[in-house]
Amino acid sequence: MDKNISFTLKVWRQRGPKAKGAFETYQMKDIPGDTSFLEMLDILNEQLVNENKEPIVFDHDCREGICGMCSLYVNGHPHGPATGATTCQLYMRRFKDGDTITVEPWRSAGFPVIRDLMVDRTAFDKIQQAGGYVSINTGGIPDANAIPIGKDIAEEAMDAAACIGCGACVAACKNGSAMLFVSAKVSQFALLPQGKVEAAKRVKAMVAKMDELGFGNCTNTRACEAECPKCVSISNIARLNREFIKAKMKD
Repeated sequence: MDKNISFTLKVWRQRGPKAKGAFETYQMKDIPGDTSFLEMLDILNEQLVNENKEPIVFDHDCREGICGMCSLYVNGHPHGPATGATTCQLYMRRFKDGDTITVEPWRSAGFPVIRDLMVDRTAFDKIQQAGGYVSINTGGIPDANAIPIGKDIAEEAMDAAACIGCGACVAACKNGSAMLFVSAKVSQFALLPQGKVEAAKRVKAMVAKMDELGFGNCTNTRACEAECPKCVSISNIARLNREFIKAKMKD
């Protein structure tokens, strides 16, 4: 059975995108080790409401590691110290009694703070809308399944498609680069026959939108790969670069 722990929680509070933010400190007492990190924040918010104070704003939805909305920077790590997990999959047993835990929102020009720990991640939606789809008629299901695709290629495409667009790669990168996200979305189509027809148009449009929205460049520090909750490989970035160069050469 997990032991209860008590700890100091330092949380970034910011009333809006242009407001000046600051850390506020809270003392958490006897939190069960099997409590998830978001459940712990729920407990804190209940305490704040009972004290007639403003609860902490943070994003969440599925709490199953699927949606990527729990975009919190915990003790210097996007999503926290657990490897291959989102914040909602982080449990308090990872911390020690007496620890100081620091919680911040994503730090990126592309993800402006809405309030407290919630950031605006619509930039990723705009990149996806720029070309992250297949719009050609690929036929019915029997026709699509009749196209032979090697097992290795299919699995690589699925690994790229595992990206949940949480933005941890951007938060981890010293340049605020979105290359891992964009490369994963490009790769999942570039590897499959259905995505090859629009390949050149797709990669140029998505890269252009990424640059337009102010994300930085990749310098291969691999911080994005290390912090990705779905362990998306930076080999996708190499593929993105190849696809982009091929598209430009066609022009």
